[in-house]
Amino acid sequence: MDKSGKAPIMGRITVNRSMAQFGTKLSCTPGLWNPRESRLDGKSREAVEVNAKIEKLLLAVHSAFDSLVERKKPFDAEAVKVFYQGSMDTQMTLLSLLDRYMEGLKARVGIDCAPTTLSTYFYTHRSLGKFIKKKFKTKDVAFGQLNEQFIREYQDFVLGEQGYAMDTVRHYLAILKKICKIAFKEGISERFHFAHYKLPKQKETTPKALSRESFEKIRDLDIPKNRPSTRFTRDLFLFACYTGTAYADVVRVTKENLFTDEEGSLWLKYARKKTDYRARIKLLPEAIALIEKYRDENRDTLFPMQSADMVKANMKGLRMMADIKEPMTYHSGRHSFASLITLEEGVPIETISRMLGHSNIQTTQIYARVTPKKLFDDMDKFIETTRDLKLVL
Repeated sequence: MDKSGKAPIMGRITVNRSMAQFGTKLSCTPGLWNPRESRLDGKSREAVEVNAKIEKLLLAVHSAFDSLVERKKPFDAEAVKVFYQGSMDTQMTLLSLLDRYMEGLKARVGIDCAPTTLSTYFYTHRSLGKFIKKKFKTKDVAFGQLNEQFIREYQDFVLGEQGYAMDTVRHYLAILKKICKIAFKEGISERFHFAHYKLPKQKETTPKALSRESFEKIRDLDIPKNRPSTRFTRDLFLFACYTGTAYADVVRVTKENLFTDEEGSLWLKYARKKTDYRARIKLLPEAIALIEKYRDENRDTLFPMQSADMVKANMKGLRMMADIKEPMTYHSGRHSFASLITLEEGVPIETISRMLGHSNIQTTQIYARVTPKKLFDDMDKFIETTRDLKLVL
């Protein structure tokens, strides 16, 4: 026993008839040791902490054993000991690798990474930490301890115990998959644990574009002069309907984002905050009128600043004042530009994609839904074009 009256705990690995012993770097009060269970009795702080470390050690030994089994070559207890001790000295754990990746993201915030992206990684880290603590009674796990069952149980944990929606769970699992892939590529993990695991399908939401009637109600709404904040929100929303700009972009665009082409037409060109992809919009007269309405030489931005919370609250007020039954948010303006203002007027979807600043036209196809009016107009054009054609059998 040492000076504090504790005895060292030794580990023993047995494979078939071979045996190897090793020091665990753990010690305990002899009176608490249960030789039958190979654990400490009771719920004292010492018992809980030492038992948790024994569980972690046991998982690491089994992980080393499983890795050697997968190689399909003969091995003995000494090989398991060497593999275990070598991996324990050099291994990168799951949360520590996630920490390292997040440190890299922090340096890129404002460059090619949005603060909201970093926050998603933070929430994933916190959620994984809670799950690992519950399942393994430790603060972290080695990649050798992971398997597909870990992934499925984590999904159930986030869905059931934490009560998150499937879309949120999908984001968390996507981050876990990315970290596991990095570990596999860097040789930290011998397996890619998502090789046979498919992420839950992303929920397809119906675009929330306004109908022509609702759009005209908002456009023509008579707002009292004593509600300037609501009037300004309505004008910002109309600007979104005429240009497809999201809230995060409309509060950032400046005079430097305006360009005049050779024909004298005014364009708005800006890098989207969400993707950093460039959007280009030839401004309609209505959009230009809104810019002129709020022009201020002492301000760099095209419009005054209005907080997202204020915009959200005012949008609810506008919906009630205009007696609009359908759901309506500020982002409905972007959807309305894609379908109501452009697609229904015959603008090609490829052009709409460039104006919205999409890097993939499939994203535009979700925004720009084919309305009944567009469908009927296209069929009328087709019938008119094929009127003189004759069918020859």
